[in-house]
Amino acid sequence: MKKRWLCLFVENEIGVLAKISGLFSGKSYNLDSLTVGVTEDVTVSRITISLTSDGQTFEQVKKQLNRSVEVIKVVDYTDVAIHMKELMFVKVSGCSEKDIEEIFRISQIFNITVIDYNRDAVLIESVKTENNNNDLIALLGKCFANRIEIVRGGSVAVEALSIMDKKRCG
Repeated sequence: MKKRWLCLFVENEIGVLAKISGLFSGKSYNLDSLTVGVTEDVTVSRITISLTSDGQTFEQVKKQLNRSVEVIKVVDYTDVAIHMKELMFVKVSGCSEKDIEEIFRISQIFNITVIDYNRDAVLIESVKTENNNNDLIALLGKCFANRIEIVRGGSVAVEALSIMDKKRCG
């Protein structure tokens, strides 16, 4: 089992996302992450999918997606150098003044943003890799157990351009 990434370019029409996700649920494939957004061409959407599977299952997934009429192109990012980020919000509630100070320190160390706070809660935003966000969740979970609320938006990815990026990402 291996973490795998797909980028799909699909027709930007009603029902396409339901069809694509239906391909996965119909075969009992579990998705780790799915994000979708319009591209520079308003008639085309880009879907970034993350899943964990074996090689044979993954090849079946790609074949099924390529057969779908609405799918324009399937790109396998699994073994390609990519830039990948995930949007995540974390709300920490029930904070003392000392807790709030600690959250501000953590935000500086992790290079994340405190986007809102009041006397007893802090809301932070993190745009990092999935692994970096997992590390942040682990730390916040230890420091503020049972007081965190997490909202993750799924990852988006794009192929690296420069030779240096390809060495660093790959």
